[in-house]
Amino acid sequence: MKLYLMSLGAGLLVGLVYSLLNVRSPAPPVIALIGLLGILVGEQIIPLAKDLWSKEPAVTSWIGQIKPHMFGHLPKGEGRNDVVVSRQAQLKSDS
Repeated sequence: MKLYLMSLGAGLLVGLVYSLLNVRSPAPPVIALIGLLGILVGEQIIPLAKDLWSKEPAVTSWIGQIKPHMFGHLPKGEGRNDVVVSRQAQLKSDS
């Protein structure tokens, strides 16, 4: 979640700089982004309908397929100790 908030903050900062420089953003217009959202949702209609047709609970389909595809998985970074241990192992193998 922290990564998403940092990304949003960076985008806001760039937007402010664009505004101060009085330039237009190269980002697609809102209408294009809404179309992309429609594509994401549309991709999930058939799998959800199949699950409902096979009497599988919609919650199972939502948790197993739709949610991960539409919202992605949060990145899982290595723990700090894991990074140090893997770096030490790499240094030993290089020598």
